[in-house]
Amino acid sequence: MSATNETGVDSGVLPAVLSPLNADLSPDHKLYVRHCCWLLTQGCDGLAIHGTTGEANSFSVAERIGTLQALVEGGIEGKKIIAGTGCCSIPDSVDLTKAALEVGAAGVLMLPPFYYKNASDEGLFAAFSEVIQRVGDESLKIYLYHFPALSGVPITLTLIERLLATYPDTVVGIKDSSGNFENMKAMARSFPGFRVFAGSERQLLDCLEIGGAGTISA
Repeated sequence: MSATNETGVDSGVLPAVLSPLNADLSPDHKLYVRHCCWLLTQGCDGLAIHGTTGEANSFSVAERIGTLQALVEGGIEGKKIIAGTGCCSIPDSVDLTKAALEVGAAGVLMLPPFYYKNASDEGLFAAFSEVIQRVGDESLKIYLYHFPALSGVPITLTLIERLLATYPDTVVGIKDSSGNFENMKAMARSFPGFRVFAGSERQLLDCLEIGGAGTISA
């Protein structure tokens, strides 16, 4: 089921990795590396770091970059990592995305700007486009992160269609944590080749049966 190509993992089972802390609330790099190594030895195809389960938005940009670098320095191949880089601030998203590319990450998982609600598809397209343009790297692979219950900002089929038309080699997939299987099915069937990951392992088999890529399991 899994696939790790030359550019990195792009399907299969990727756990949403927890972020262990030291007593002073700083990231515990040694435990983080050890935990991630264990996940890979247990059969996971890759690692989805700095997502919701990893409490990404509780950490500074510097802390997130530091833990990303610690993983690679600890012996985990960058191509096994998809790193969460979506922030409310475009410069923060750009810095995190560049850091992910520098360690050879397979891709980034990108929330839309999520503080201000009721953003239009036009506005969200402009935000994603700005990040892509500022990063300016043809190797960038973005997996959109659709989690409207928490972000409050949904990623619509219309927005996906426009992003794919404009950045077909950059916007390559999505994690759908909406829990709405009909929405997941619509994504998979509307955009052949677009890698749809279920946000829960409970929907893994159903996702695969409609042509999905796997699960980024929380």
